[in-house]
This record gives sequence, C-alpha cells and structure tokens, in this order.
Amino acid sequence: MDAPHVGAAINPISDGKSPFVMTGCVGEKLHKPLYSDIVLNNTIGRMLRNRGSFGRNCSETMSCRWGTELWDQFDNLEKHTHWGIEFVEKYTKFVKERSEIEISYAKQIRNLSKKYQPKKNSREEDEYKYTSCRAFLMTLNELNDYAGQHEVMAEDLTTHIICELTRYIQELKAERKSHFHDGRRAQQHIENSWKQLESSKRRFERDCKEADRAQQYFNKIDADINVTKADVEKRCYLKARQQAQMKHQVAEDSKNEYLTFLQKFNKEQNAHYHTLIPHIFQKLQEMEEKRIERVGESMKTYAAVDRKVLPIVGKCLDGMTNAAESIEPKMDTKHVVESYKSGFEPPGDVEVEDYSLSMRRTVSESSYLNSQGESKPSRSNSRGKLWPFIKRNKGSGPEDCSHLPPEQRRKKLQAKINDINKEIQKEMDQRDALSKMKDVYVKNPHMGDPNSVDPRLEEIGQNIDKLQLDARKYEAWLVEVETRLAEKSDPHRPPSGLYNSQTTTPVNNNCAHVSRESPDGSYTEDHSTEHHLKSRSTDFDDDFDYEDPLPTIGTCKSLYPFEGQNEGTISMTEGELLYVIEEDKGDGWTRVRRNEDEEGYVPTSYIKVFFDTNAKDS
Repeated sequence: MDAPHVGAAINPISDGKSPFVMTGCVGEKLHKPLYSDIVLNNTIGRMLRNRGSFGRNCSETMSCRWGTELWDQFDNLEKHTHWGIEFVEKYTKFVKERSEIEISYAKQIRNLSKKYQPKKNSREEDEYKYTSCRAFLMTLNELNDYAGQHEVMAEDLTTHIICELTRYIQELKAERKSHFHDGRRAQQHIENSWKQLESSKRRFERDCKEADRAQQYFNKIDADINVTKADVEKRCYLKARQQAQMKHQVAEDSKNEYLTFLQKFNKEQNAHYHTLIPHIFQKLQEMEEKRIERVGESMKTYAAVDRKVLPIVGKCLDGMTNAAESIEPKMDTKHVVESYKSGFEPPGDVEVEDYSLSMRRTVSESSYLNSQGESKPSRSNSRGKLWPFIKRNKGSGPEDCSHLPPEQRRKKLQAKINDINKEIQKEMDQRDALSKMKDVYVKNPHMGDPNSVDPRLEEIGQNIDKLQLDARKYEAWLVEVETRLAEKSDPHRPPSGLYNSQTTTPVNNNCAHVSRESPDGSYTEDHSTEHHLKSRSTDFDDDFDYEDPLPTIGTCKSLYPFEGQNEGTISMTEGELLYVIEEDKGDGWTRVRRNEDEEGYVPTSYIKVFFDTNAKDS
C-alpha cells in the first residue's frame, strides 16, 4: 500500500461505517504544515508495520488464526457461520427423512409378514405339516425380526443424531449470536472514538486556520510603514497582535486536544484489532471447528447405526437360509400319503357277465334256474363302481367318523383322543391347583374360606368324568378300526369281498349290501350282522345268481333332494314317496325302493320314515 501524504490522517473506516475494513487514504491538506505532522508520520509508520505482519500466508502453517488472518472480514465471517448452521440443519433434515424411510419400510415389511402368516383355525394350519410350508413360516418370522432391526435403526438415528443435533443447533445459534453481539459492540465503540477524533481534528484545523489568518493580519499591520501614531494610539496594532497570540493559543490547545484524542484512538484501535477482535474471531473459529467436528461425529454415528444392526440382520438371513435347507421333499411326499391314504385294498378283476348264455340254454338246463329270478339281472353287479372313482360326500359326518376311509378314520379318532387327553390334563392341573389353594385356606383361615373352592372342584370333577367317558368311547372306536385294518392286512385271512377267492361263484347278500360299506365309500362294516350266503351246487357256476326282492317294511317321504351318484345309492327328489325295504343299521343309511328295478341307499336324515308295524314284525 502506498504511504499516505505527510500530514494525512489514517482512516480505519473506508465506508464510514465499519471499523473492520482498514484502508489508508490521503487526508485533507492543511494550508500550512503543522507540528502535529511529525506525530502523525510516526503513527503511520507504526500502523504500516503492523499491517505488514497481517499478510502471512496460511499455507505456510496449519494453525491459521481468524483473529490475525481475517481481521478485516467481519461481514464474511458472519455469512459463513450462518451458512454453517444451515448446513447442520440440512444434515439433520437428511437424517430425519432417512429415519422416516426406515420406519415406513419396517411397517411395510411387518404388514407383509403378517399378511402371509397362517390364520388361526383355518385350513392353512394343516399345510404347515409340510417342511416347505414350515420353512416359509420360519422365513416370515425372520422377516418380522428383520423389520424390527430397521425400527431399531430409526430409533437410534432419532436418539443419537436428530435429537442431539437439534439441541446443538440451538446452542450454536445462541453462541454465534453472543460473539457477534460482542463484535458489534466493539465496532460501535471504535466508531464513537473515531468520531471524537474526527471532531477534534476538524476543530484543530479550524483553529489553525483562524490563527494563521490572525497572524497574517498582524504581520500585514506590522509591515505597513504607513501606520500612523494615531493608529498605534488607537491600539489597532496591539489589538491585532493580541488577537494573533490568542488564536495561536487556541490553535495550540486544539492541537493538544487533537493529539490526546489521537493517542486515545490509536490505543483503542490497537486494542481493537490486536486484542478484542482477534479474541472474538478466535471464539468464532473454535465454534466453527467444533461445529465441523460435531458434523463428522454425527456422520460416524450414522454409519455405526447401520453397522450395529448388521450382525442381527445377518442372523435373520442365516435363519432364512437354514429354513430353506430344512426342506425335505421326501418327508413332504410321505405326509401326502399319511394325509390321503384311505386304507382300502385295490379292487380286483371284474367278472365277466355273459348274457348270451341264457339264449343257448336248453329246456332241461333252464330247469335248474329260479323261474322268478330268470327274468331279472343281478342289481348288485349291474351298477358296480370301482373305489378310486367314488365321489365322497363332504361334511362333518357322524361322531365316530364312520364316513371316513379306514386310515383317515383312525387318524381322526387318534387326534380326537389326543385333544381329549390334553383337556383332561388341563382340568387335572386346575383341580390340583385348587386343592392346594384349599389346603392353604384350611391352614390359614384368614386367607379365605375353604368351602368356597368346593363348587369349582365339583365342576372340574364332572368335567373330568365326562372327558374320560368321551376318551373311552373314542378309544373303543379306535380299537375297532385298528382291528379291521389288521384283519385286512392279514394275508391268511379269507377275503370278505364281493367274490369268494376260492371259486368264481358270486357271493350274494340277502341285504344286497356287501360288507356294510357305506354308499359314499366310507368303511362302516358291521360285524354284528352275518352275511347269508347262497350257494347252489349246480353245473352252472359261471351263470348269474338272482335274489328275491326284499319285502317292504314301510314308506318314506324325501325331505331334501339327493343326487345318489355313489355306488349303491339312489337319487331322489324333494317330496318323493319311496318304499322302505331295510331300516338304518346305525350307519346313517336307509335302503329304499322306487320300483322293481330301482333300489338303493339314501341318507336317513334326508327322509321321514313311516314304518308298517305288521310288515316290520313279520
């Protein structure tokens, strides 16, 4: 910077407002060099030397100080620190939005897991006996835990970053406001001091001009040879001299006052730029460095929150992998067999029914035939169906599960027994607990009345008796089914099917129903009723055997329509009247007849029976 003119004043406020922008300018020239020029020149030199020390390059050292390097950048520091606070607010908003995303994602994952969870008391619960379905359920549970980790992330982000930074921003704003308030107060003080200096300088300048004019007037009178004695007597000369001396004294006082204010200002300015402002700026620098460090710590915490849940997330993924590896295809196919195995034996070969034999018979051969059955084909063979093609009626069925195939019936009964045993154990546990409570009441009457427990004990005892009775009933049915399954699986036992294994002669049943198998294919064999076999020792073993029609024992009226698509059944419409030829044997079916060629079984619950007492007794 160029040195100012001799006699110039140093103006530290280039714009007349801010004392923090210091530039040198040439002051107004006095009409005549004054004694104060020497003092001003010394001040200028000292300040120039100080200004030279401010030009250090920050690149030479890492310890740059705002108080010395940025002594004249008050406004820029104010803008920068304001931007720094806005940056912290911006980062806080970013973390807050990330937390909201994590919460929303966790909620969606939980809803997805819940959506595919098996419903209670639904068919889906039966599906989870398969390993693949169990693996899927385990995956859903792990997914639920996975969602929980995202909730943990959102909570940690809120607690350790968002809340902390929000509180820190308020503290940062308060601290910044305090520092700049001190800076503005110092600025106001130096401005006031400068105004006092300027005022004293202008007064000194005015007094000097007046003293100079008075001196010039006195010199003019003193040098004028035309001044007369009268002028001297009139004291014009003395008056001019005294005026000049007085003006010089006023100018000298103004100079001393100006020098005093100048010295005071320089001292305050030196303290302002070398002590006060560096201290304030240093506080701002420390605040800024702390802010930057705090942002860095928050970024580390942001990464640490993610890293914290990685081990548990990894365990969730490992659980999903283990669930997938636990799937056993052969086990699942085995469960299919256990679920749908009926226990029936595959049907045997269908015997040939040669209707042409009756055309080739002679009169002597036809004498062996029953004249009544000669014109009627066998109804038992004409409507035969194979077991695999039988359509089974669906429904809850009777209590003994006789509507189910043998194997399924056995499993159903076993499940019933297990449920009853659990209920019995539960009731017994309650009974034991109440018994202990009663003993405590007996020993400590103040705790309660022992007799108050008796009604509940009596009720539990009745429940246990009822459950045990049901368990014995189901166990009896289970033993019956298992016995029949064992008999069917015994290869040495003669078959009780439609045909005898020893001969090809058909085995007829007077009741026209083989082995008491229900029409819908369920196995409800009744051993209390023996089969009446008819055998004829004739030479025509391969011919048809005919049975006499059963007599009617009453009538019935259908209450509901019935399709009758299964073997041995007959269809009927609502309100139709039919003849009853065999009453219900306990299996839920009644045998009826429509005409000579149409008869079969219908559900007993679908009809209203009117028995003929005389016919039934006979």
